[in-house]
Amino acid sequence: MSDTAAVLSVHDLACARGERTLFTGMNFSLGQGQLLLVQGGNGRGKTSLLRLLTGLAHPLAGEIRWRGRALADGRELFHREMAYLGHLNGIKDELTPVENLRLAGDLEGMPMDQATAERALTDIGLARCLDLPCRVLSFGQRRRVALAGLVASGSLLWILDEPLTGLDVHGVAMVEGLLRDHVGAGGMVVMTTHQPLALDGLAVVPLLVGPALTRPEPGNQEEPACCAS
Repeated sequence: MSDTAAVLSVHDLACARGERTLFTGMNFSLGQGQLLLVQGGNGRGKTSLLRLLTGLAHPLAGEIRWRGRALADGRELFHREMAYLGHLNGIKDELTPVENLRLAGDLEGMPMDQATAERALTDIGLARCLDLPCRVLSFGQRRRVALAGLVASGSLLWILDEPLTGLDVHGVAMVEGLLRDHVGAGGMVVMTTHQPLALDGLAVVPLLVGPALTRPEPGNQEEPACCAS
């Protein structure tokens, strides 16, 4: 993929955890309508890479660029266009799902009215839980609250760390549908997952994280061999 089409790009990135170097010399670019599937064995740096991309951590070396501008110099624009879902759901258990979505919108400077929040939650299968405190919901239901917030954010780039955690087979199918809709509409996704996903028809760019880094051509959906854990 040419640099002119890149919205997110990584240049000679290196990452360390403590005294251990996880990876060096990482380069890739991603444009609208593409999904970067980050793969590799446990402890190889998948989550660390996602934290670098969100700006939650700093690289040992190299640079991350958003719309051609170094992330360090353009965080405000980047954070307006990026949404992150990590291992934790990032919701407040004492609030209802509706209150959580509206609070998140306020914090992000994108106020959300009651009807919009209710519609987003209903669309993701939580119509019966709108007025319940999140502390009484199952983990899978709380995960759906977080996913509803992701969709409602309107962000161009989704960064997802194991988004299928806690979801049953119906929840996995729902996430597959969300990914297809988002990427199909020109959105971008960077994600990790240990579970198989049906992503047929999407432009998937596999990235292997570990001692040997490879980046197959965009659209190649053959899964490369992962590093040993």
